[in-house]
Formats: sequence, C-alpha cells, structure tokens
Amino acid sequence: MADILLHRLKPLRERIDEIDTQLLELLNERAKIAQEVGKVKEEFDVEGPVLKPEREAQILRRLQSSNKGPFTDNAIAAVWSEIISTCRGLEEVISVSYLGPQGSFSEQAAYDQFGHYINPVRCDSFDEVFRTVEAGQSTVGIVPVENSTEGGVNRTLDLLLNTPLKVIGERSVKIEHELLAQNKTMEGVKRIMGHPQALAQCQGWLLKHYPNLSFDAASSNAEAARIASGDSTVAAISSAAAAKIWGLKVVASGIQDHPQNRTRFLVVGDMETPPSGSDKTSLILAVPNRAGAVYEMLSPLANYGVSMSRLESRPARTGQWEYYFYVDLLGHVQDTNVSKALTELKSQVAFYKVLGSYPRQ
Repeated sequence: MADILLHRLKPLRERIDEIDTQLLELLNERAKIAQEVGKVKEEFDVEGPVLKPEREAQILRRLQSSNKGPFTDNAIAAVWSEIISTCRGLEEVISVSYLGPQGSFSEQAAYDQFGHYINPVRCDSFDEVFRTVEAGQSTVGIVPVENSTEGGVNRTLDLLLNTPLKVIGERSVKIEHELLAQNKTMEGVKRIMGHPQALAQCQGWLLKHYPNLSFDAASSNAEAARIASGDSTVAAISSAAAAKIWGLKVVASGIQDHPQNRTRFLVVGDMETPPSGSDKTSLILAVPNRAGAVYEMLSPLANYGVSMSRLESRPARTGQWEYYFYVDLLGHVQDTNVSKALTELKSQVAFYKVLGSYPRQ
C-alpha cells in the first residue's frame, strides 16, 4: 500500500516542484519590472509616495474578478498582498505605525493591509500613532475606528477631527478574543486585563465565568498579554498570536459575546488617494443648532444619489449639546455626483472636513 501511495504521489509532487520553479521565475520577473517602474519615475523626476493604495486595490480586484478557483478570493488577497509588499519594498520599505506591542489586533490589521515587508512602528497609544505619521517618522498609521458590537472608538474619532492626515485605506478584521494566562488554569489569578473595548466585548462571558475577579483596563490587549507574561496573578484578553509571542497558555478561546465580532481599521497618511473604481469617502460635519438641520445636511446626498454607509455622532465637548457627525459615503470626492453633493452640503453646514477618499474593502 505504501509503495502504491508513493508511486501515485511522486509525479504530483514533481509537478508541484516544477510549478513552484515557474512561479519563482515569474515573481522575480515581476520584481524586476517593479524596479524598472521606480527607475522610470526617477528618470522623469516624478516625486510621490511609493505606496499607491488605488493601484494595489485595482490589482487585487482584477485578479479576483478573473479567478476561476479553486484558489479563493481571500487567498488571492493574502498571497498578492505579500507579493505587492515585497515588490514595493524593493523600491522603499514603508514604515507603519500601530498600537502595540507585538501580537495586537492592530498589528494583524497592519500586516493584512500592507504585507510583512514593512518596518513596524509599535506605539503605546493612538495619539502616538498619529503623532509619528504627522512628524514623518512613519509612512502611514493604522487605527481602529469602529467595532461591530461596541461602536465607535472614541479616541480615534477625536484624533481624526484635528489631524491634518488623510484617510487612505480601510481594513476589517475579525476579532476572536482568547483568555490567556501563564498556566492553563486560572488558579492564582486575581484580575483580568484587556483594552476597554475588549473588556466590553467580553463582558457577558467574563461576568458569567469569573464574576469575583477584577477587570482592569490596559492600553492594548497585547500590552495586557505582556503584563500577564510577567505576573501570574494576571490573565489577559488577547489574541492567539499574542499567546505565542508572550509564552502564555490559552485558558479559553472565543470569549467575545458576539461570534461575528469585527473591528474596522482606518489607514492614515500624508497623501491623497486617486479613485480606484470602488471607493469610500469619510467626512466630519456639524450643523447649526436649529430644527431640521440634520435633515438638511443629508438632503444633498439623496438629491445626487450618493449612498451613505455610516452615520455616527460624537459630542463636540462645548457643553451646549452640540455634535460632530462622522459620515462614510460610497464614492470618491472626484466622482461627479459625490463632488456636486459635497459642494451643496458644504454650503449649509457649520463645520465641514473631508477625511479622505480611499479604496473600499
């Protein structure tokens, strides 16, 4: 039986080896062409970032639309993101700021979005993410903006209000929380740590299983895992990746209260993103404090057939019960209908800021 099995497998494995060799040759050819692109831009003194979100999105969409399987669209995105990352890195390795330390969901979002051929800049806070990009210490930053169960990430929303940076991309990440500790049991554990959003996302499960323990906030889930790695009285809400990085054991898996828990991240950078063919535009608006103002704010969108995918309010902190509205639209600011709608909208609001247009995930 073993001899027959090996006889059947041998030609298949040999064919795989042949294909792998062909793939390697084609990948090297692609890399050389990518280098030629950089030389042409240098020859014509074309300045600009090596990162092209609209072009990268178009490449993935084209491949996915022509895909006949069995390779899945998600697999195409994963593989070609790394190919694009590596080819981009031959011209320039971009720096990406995100909330750390190692093993955070923000790190996962960064690698999902830009591949692994990047210079990771792990920050202690969302403020530092914005600050490093604004100061030119990083090419881009990636921050969570909303969760499917807990809503908006307030600190990110506040930072978007004042930053000169533009939103140039988005990434949705499925969030699966693990309870981690130095041992597979909770013996000796006195408190459970996690980011406030994670604690809220797991509140029901935590109260059911460990109602007598204290629940304490950490700057990030990965930071909670780091603390737990050095303190046997602490358990952490974090990721499976963080468990491996910090040498922790998984006490319980999938402890989030909602199984379809997802977090949406935004990429911020000092650049404008041209249309990709399927885009979103994010805005911050405020309206005069009078009857019908919100209706009037939204009416230009309806008049020009612009779809709105998100509307969220945030107190303006003036003490007058005024609000900023965070709005996501389908389309790019250069699209004719979006441009006309925004021109009309701008004329009738008290505050208007376009955060950016970017490829829709």
